[in-house]
Amino acid sequence: MLGNIKFIGELGKLDLIHESILHKCIKTLLEKKKRVQLKDMGEDLECLCQIMRTVGPRLDHEKARSLMDQYFGRMQSLMNNKDLPARIRFLLQDTVELRENNWVPRKAFIDNGPKTINQIRQDAVKDLGVFIPPMTQGMRMDFFLDGPFMPPRMKLDRETLGGLADMFGQMPGSGIGTGPGVIQDRFSPTLGRHRSNPLFNGHGGHMAPPPPSQFDLGVKPFMKSNQGQNQHFHSQNQNHPSQQQAQSKDMPPRFIKKGQLNADEISLRPAHSFPVNKNQVPKLQPQIPTMIPPSAQPPRIQTPPLGQPQLGLKTNPPVIQEKPQKTNKKPAPAKEELLKMTETIVTEYLNKKNMDDAVNGIREMKAPKHFLAEMLSKIIMCSLERSDEDKEQASALINTLRTEGLVTGENFMQALLNVLDQCAKIEVDIPLVKSYLAQFAARAVMAELVTVAELAHPLENGTHFPFFLLCLQQASKLKDREWLIDLFQQSKVNMQKMLPEIDQNKDRMLEILEGKGLSFLFPLLKLEKELLKQIKADPSPQAIYKWIKDNISPKLHTDKGFINILMTSFLQYISHEMGISDAEDQLAAPSKEQLEQEKQLLLAFKPVMQKFLHDHTDLQVSALYALQVHCNACTFPKGMLLRYFVNFYDMEIIEEEAFLAWKEDITQEFPGKGKALFQVNQWLTWLETAEEEESEEEGD
Repeated sequence: MLGNIKFIGELGKLDLIHESILHKCIKTLLEKKKRVQLKDMGEDLECLCQIMRTVGPRLDHEKARSLMDQYFGRMQSLMNNKDLPARIRFLLQDTVELRENNWVPRKAFIDNGPKTINQIRQDAVKDLGVFIPPMTQGMRMDFFLDGPFMPPRMKLDRETLGGLADMFGQMPGSGIGTGPGVIQDRFSPTLGRHRSNPLFNGHGGHMAPPPPSQFDLGVKPFMKSNQGQNQHFHSQNQNHPSQQQAQSKDMPPRFIKKGQLNADEISLRPAHSFPVNKNQVPKLQPQIPTMIPPSAQPPRIQTPPLGQPQLGLKTNPPVIQEKPQKTNKKPAPAKEELLKMTETIVTEYLNKKNMDDAVNGIREMKAPKHFLAEMLSKIIMCSLERSDEDKEQASALINTLRTEGLVTGENFMQALLNVLDQCAKIEVDIPLVKSYLAQFAARAVMAELVTVAELAHPLENGTHFPFFLLCLQQASKLKDREWLIDLFQQSKVNMQKMLPEIDQNKDRMLEILEGKGLSFLFPLLKLEKELLKQIKADPSPQAIYKWIKDNISPKLHTDKGFINILMTSFLQYISHEMGISDAEDQLAAPSKEQLEQEKQLLLAFKPVMQKFLHDHTDLQVSALYALQVHCNACTFPKGMLLRYFVNFYDMEIIEEEAFLAWKEDITQEFPGKGKALFQVNQWLTWLETAEEEESEEEGD
């Protein structure tokens, strides 16, 4: 399963899978299965973390922010649940922290790839305190071939250095620093500790040993006092070169080539000129010849004569760059300390009403992001027991913090929900706590800190009921009804979902809204009940039109919902007058008298329907959908839909364009479209053909 999820995530990352499918996968992995314990959900949660790490950055945008907040809220609650294995909890924690870090992994900036030679040299200077000079054109073999190290007319067959020298580009004779454990080659001038070299130790076999020099005398102080036997061994080797040549024949080729180790040249003591302490090294900046023009380069320093040895260091050694000392940062303040600071700032603000001081104080707190919601909760809690003016000031402070970029609407919603979770305890001391919180929410909506949809989403299915209705009440009091109606319609919130599940029906919703004084938000709900009563009381077209004009706002006359209710009321009245109420009556074929009565009733309502439907094709399509739903509720009696279609067409209540638009329209909002098309498809084909013939005749 994990492999499939990885595959789906990679497809989603390449935009090959729609976001809705990815959200569906995430919801499926998050929801708790029936008869499955939480501890057995480890595989689903591991797959959830995998798909979040892969496609989380793509899904975490403004339009889907509320859904992502829900997902991660659920993940945080699971993260703290001890029933889950520790590995799964840590996976959830890593995923949550990844989102808090803007989807940037913790190891994104650590360089684990290959390095260039220059980078290796820089690391050696920083970490080891050793400067490795680069090999450039100005540092060639002739530097040593022309120097005093070589006897005249001597041809030097230099072999490949190999090892670290090849990688670091070691300059002949320079070596990698000095001291114990230093790697030297046979061209190093530190003859006191170099490997045996036929050019300098007299073991070449066919070459005469050079005369002793001051350099040889300078080696003796490095020898230990107990090396007398080594000196004797050295003198014997110098007096019998032919014996050594004979012994070399029996040795492997690598020892003949390299020479034999000389016992008096082995010393573990550092040279006198080698600085043991790093502080003794003169601090000079390393020069990179490739970055310095030739005119600015210093003159080349000649190697001193053999009597003045340079033990592995240049005359002007470069600076050793030491690591800067880590500064001890102050630890972040604890949660309790931040809460005390917040309470102090808010109390002082509510007493002095100085907004700038409060904002600056909160800014100087430098609270971490995860604490912002608790900080806002503290601001709300501190003002609950104070006057309405102080509550308004606290709301103004929260809005100002959002304007300054210190908090977000998401932080406010989380803070509001945190306080709502504590309402059961707070109501003991503050009975109207939900009303006070509704004021905060209403002012946040007015200040555009949150939208009505964002406020409604976590309160669906009656969560903290009736808090959402109290928020709408406070908003209508603080502003006006017309503003709230427009705002609520734009939010497209389903009011039935905001009620407890047992009350999620139209009749119960209308009853609750009337009790809260919010029925003005749904004027059509009241119309649906009252209009049918009015038609039964007085079915004359004049009385119906007058009642509609007096009770329904002119803005709603062109509303599709109003047309739907108007047509449904007429159709229900006609069925009632024809005596078609039971299921058996609906399935039975109507008599001729019933068909004539149906036609006469339609003719009676024709002026009212034409008044609202004339020249409005979209409203005529809504009227046809109302007829479709009515026939579907009656289980599509044979011929009913076709009769109404023909009558509407003949009476010129609905035009040809509306019939054809209804045929082509695809929507799942109204049930029964397939059965309806099956009954009237032949008639619609005739209508379409007749319209084409008429257009051809008009063209001729």
